[in-house]
Amino acid sequence: MALKGLLGSVGLTLCFFVLELEPHQAQTLSLGLSVRENISSNSPIQGLCASSVILHGYKCQELEVTTTDGYILSLQRIPQGRTQVCDIETVKQPVIIQHGVLVDGMTWLLNPPEQNLPLILADNGFDVWIANARGTRYSRKHTSLDPSKPAYWNWCWDDMVTYDLPAIFDYVSNQTGQKINYVGHSLGTLIVLASFSEGKLVNQLKSAALLSPVAYLNHMKTEIGIIAANSFIGEIITASGEPEFDPKGLPVHRFMEALCRDPGVDCSDLFTAITGLSDNCCLNSSTVNLFMMHEPQPTSTKNVVHLSQTVRDGVLAKFDNGKITPQIYNLSNIPHNLPLFISYGGEDALSDVLDVRKLLDDLKFHDADKLSVQFINNYAHADYVMAFNAKDIVYNHVTAFFKRQF
Repeated sequence: MALKGLLGSVGLTLCFFVLELEPHQAQTLSLGLSVRENISSNSPIQGLCASSVILHGYKCQELEVTTTDGYILSLQRIPQGRTQVCDIETVKQPVIIQHGVLVDGMTWLLNPPEQNLPLILADNGFDVWIANARGTRYSRKHTSLDPSKPAYWNWCWDDMVTYDLPAIFDYVSNQTGQKINYVGHSLGTLIVLASFSEGKLVNQLKSAALLSPVAYLNHMKTEIGIIAANSFIGEIITASGEPEFDPKGLPVHRFMEALCRDPGVDCSDLFTAITGLSDNCCLNSSTVNLFMMHEPQPTSTKNVVHLSQTVRDGVLAKFDNGKITPQIYNLSNIPHNLPLFISYGGEDALSDVLDVRKLLDDLKFHDADKLSVQFINNYAHADYVMAFNAKDIVYNHVTAFFKRQF
């Protein structure tokens, strides 16, 4: 059962990453992910502005915000479009863009400028802020802790709700003096929904767009996702023993090699099992290749455990440390007048249609004129971030939704 528990934990987390690929692409990769050398918080890494924004002719600023628990998070600000002349008289509406788990802000910028959401929003007159989660390559600094030490990794997505989003919202609000629009994908939707349910951020928010929303994970169409639902916390922690979960790190690589030597585990079809029935409809090979060059990114093992709890328990709750019954995030408490745009896909094996419908049921008393819902029959999880047609299918709707809030 210990092996089954850890496989579920690893599988669940890799779901968020590998679902970016079509099954035949993922299976070809198998365990061929290159092993990443240890990332130091002081490693000279080219910033996201230089690597992915400025070269396309956009202005971009590298910024940092420090949370009250000491994590130093990287933000990239794109204050205007490529062809726009900065006009200090023009008040631009800020948009915070938050990625999912096991990736970072780079995932929004893999497509050409005319096809990726941050630059589309900038060209439409928005002041764009790209967030990078704690522990990823651009957000590995801390006021006192070092990522090579276990104490740095003692966090889960509860802490992103409690510390990270408030710090980012406060910083952007103070810099702009404006209420904030928000875009989240996958885990980026989960943490903001949890925040809204507790009344956090709502006074600073203008509107939110939730792409491939994750709140409930009861109906994932993946074999390993089902295994994860039956995992046990203690067994996962005991079997893992690594505070940092880095899919390209040597400990995880060694674990996967050991796992694949077990006669009960078929690694030749491991990634296909993770991707399940779901094909991303609209990814091109060049974008997938870029994705594989830059991702996945690390998270904490505690975060992996928390996600496993979310699957197993069927509710959105705070981290279960085994001592007290964890508090539930009651999504029906989300203020009914918050402008929300929700888009979900019929082929999404992670953000399953039935689970999204459960979320929508929590929002059934939402003001009708404040809730916009889009269903895209052939879209899967990664299409929302990297599809070549996402501009026409999704992003134009997001842009129009934000403009309606002016």
